[in-house]
Amino acid sequence: MTRNIDTALLRAFAAVAETGGMTAAAHGLNLTQAAVSQQIKRLEDAFGAQLFARDRRGLTLTDAGERLFGRAKRMLALNDEIWAEMTTPVHEGEVRLGIPYDLVTAHLPPVLRAFGKTYPRVRISLDCRSSSRLREALQAGEVDLALATEREVGPDGEALVAERLVWVGARGGDAVRRRPLPVSIGSDTCAFRPAVLDALRRADIPWRVVSEISNMDAVNATVETDLAVMARLTGTVPPTLEVLGPAAGLPPLPVFSINLYLPATGPTPIARELARHVREGLVGRRQAA
Repeated sequence: MTRNIDTALLRAFAAVAETGGMTAAAHGLNLTQAAVSQQIKRLEDAFGAQLFARDRRGLTLTDAGERLFGRAKRMLALNDEIWAEMTTPVHEGEVRLGIPYDLVTAHLPPVLRAFGKTYPRVRISLDCRSSSRLREALQAGEVDLALATEREVGPDGEALVAERLVWVGARGGDAVRRRPLPVSIGSDTCAFRPAVLDALRRADIPWRVVSEISNMDAVNATVETDLAVMARLTGTVPPTLEVLGPAAGLPPLPVFSINLYLPATGPTPIARELARHVREGLVGRRQAA
């Protein structure tokens, strides 16, 4: 005779097992403690086995509860996967994301993985330019949404996270002690360029430009080989480089905001979904850190 397991009972069981108590589980499930207790009782009656034992530390899993826990988690995960698959709109086509060069490797991979898993039929095209050029591209309809690193967010944008601009150099390098200070900066449209040069002027530190291009691989190479120092957002510093602290004698740099911009005419459904993934990915990563 076929028997079916009520996933609501399994979800209550897993919540109690993970939190170690009825009260905490009830809070997470948005139920009353009595309702959770009743669900556990129904599950125990269905299996004819006690799933929890109470001791001085609270509720602990019995042998039967231990056997059930891993399988219950797998069944709930499959339930949630099926639900998401069957209720998520099927999007197809292409979405064009404008993003500054320095944010691509630092922030984008987990966002694109999550989006690609949810919408496997959508092609994502990346357009990497400076922030000011990306906002122009958005207005011209060349991209469907854009990220920008700016001192302040524009009236039509949404500030996602704030990160301080910091000086970075080669690990154990001595470029920071040379004068004039060798600096690699972006092209004339780079959002960081005015802040970096203004800070050096105010600190009365002479400098010379080693490179002023937008190719991040080339800029990173000049710093990794100790030919220069440069400025990066704290969350984008590659592991091959190190942040130069106050002892390096360089002036502090300002905080920048990573901002999200959508078309003034409104985003397409696909662009709206990618924007949601970008928003959750960046903000969630900052909260987890």
